Formats: sequence, C-alpha cells, structure tokens
Amino acid sequence: MIDLHTHSIYSDGSMTPAELVAHAKASGLSALALSDHDSLSGVAQALEEGKKRGIEVIPAIELSAESDTETHILGYFIDIENELLLEKLKYVRQVRIEREEEICEKLRQLGFDVTMHEVEELAETDVLCRAHFAKLMVKKGYVESVKEAFDKYLANGRPAYSGRQALTDEECVELINQAGGMAFVAHLHLTRKPYDELKSFLIRLKAKGLCGIEGYYTEYTPEMQNQYQQLADELGLIISGGTDFHGAFKPHISIGRGLGNMEIPDSVLKNMKIKHKEI
Repeated sequence: MIDLHTHSIYSDGSMTPAELVAHAKASGLSALALSDHDSLSGVAQALEEGKKRGIEVIPAIELSAESDTETHILGYFIDIENELLLEKLKYVRQVRIEREEEICEKLRQLGFDVTMHEVEELAETDVLCRAHFAKLMVKKGYVESVKEAFDKYLANGRPAYSGRQALTDEECVELINQAGGMAFVAHLHLTRKPYDELKSFLIRLKAKGLCGIEGYYTEYTPEMQNQYQQLADELGLIISGGTDFHGAFKPHISIGRGLGNMEIPDSVLKNMKIKHKEI
C-alpha cells in the first residue's frame, strides 16, 4: 500500500514525523508522503526514519490557496532546502497566524471562551491549524469530538471559518515547480466547483505547470473517483492518491486505507516518478 497525503504535528496531525513513518511501516505501507500544511519542518525527520524503517518517504507539502471554498495544492518531490520556497513559507505562516487569530475571534463572538494562548499551548509546534481549536473545544467540553467541531463551527461555510490565505492557486503551482516539485490539486470535491467550472480551473492551472490531481481520496464516492480519473486522462494530467491521515485528530481515517476499503495502486507513485524525471 501507499499513502501520498498524510499530516504530522508540524501541521494538524497528532503524530511526530518519526511516529507517522513507523505507523505507516507497521500498517504495511511501502511508501508515503508527508504533506503538512504550509510546512516542510517535519520532512527531514520523516526521510531519516524512512531509511531506518525501510519505507520510502516522498518529501511533500500541502499549500492552501485563495478560494471561495477550499483549494489545496499538493507538492511532491520538493527540494526541502529550496531558498525561495522557504522564504515564501515565512510569509505564508504569518498569514496563517492572522487567520487563526480571526478564527479565535469568531469563536469568542459565538460565545466560546478560547484564547490564542490556549491554542498555542495545545500545539506541539509553531504551526497552528483549525484542528488545534477543535482539540481545545473538545478539552473544554464544547463539543464531543474534533469532527463535531469542524462540522458545526470550523469547516468551510461554518460560522468560525476563515478563508484568509497568502497565495493564489497559480502562485502555489509555480512555487512548487520552482522548488523542483510536482503540483497536484488535492480533494477536488472540496472545491465545490460544477464539472465544467472544475474542468476550466484545471485547464488554467495546467497552463501554469499543474501536473495532476488527487485521483484517490478518502471521501470520494466511487462515482467521484471515476469522474476525476477520467477527467485527468482527458486533460493529460496524472493522478496521486492519499487518505489525508491526521492520526488521533481524525481517528476514523486509517493510514493507507482511509475509511477501511481504500486501495491506492503502486502504479500511481511509479507514474509520478516517471513524470518527475521528464520535467
């Protein structure tokens, strides 16, 4: 099995990069990508642990783009020492802090007694995410689970959501390419674009260097998966696949298996490697 969409404590996952790699190995995976939100801080540790455990680790990142809904761009085979990318990520993290402050204020206006200091204490790194607010809300008894916090308050379209982002979708693609990587649009269904609009969106990004889309994903229905994979084929894009594993923050998602029945073929990663050599 492979899983090309996972998160560690360096964004909104519950495991350290080393723990994540060890868990992947113990779960029977042959390869995984650590794709933390707007951060490469855990990749070096994951790569080192992968060598120790005998499991392939793909250096990756998940960048958030400006959007009326949610647009995330996955970057694979990233040069984690690329100076341009690292410098840009400093700005991205500053905007992320501003976004979390906005979320905190919205929650307080809704009547929840939460502070940025409390959220920072729960986070194990300096990268704050919505999951940390969700965890705090569980701790204080406002909700019973992280999922409930997202469903009621923190997800796109809910009252405490903030869509503030640092980069446009085209900037995300170009930045990934400049760092030697390959750009893929993640979880297409969350863009909430009608089919024709989604197709035009992908055509526009392909002109800027987009390599592919996430063709396998935990929340896709069989119909979505077939439609997206056919669309990729039609547009000359390749596919990636992953579960969006977050550990204890989303305990219903298993690494490599998603909701329990997911199977991402090894050929997905093989095709990505072939394409990466070509570019």
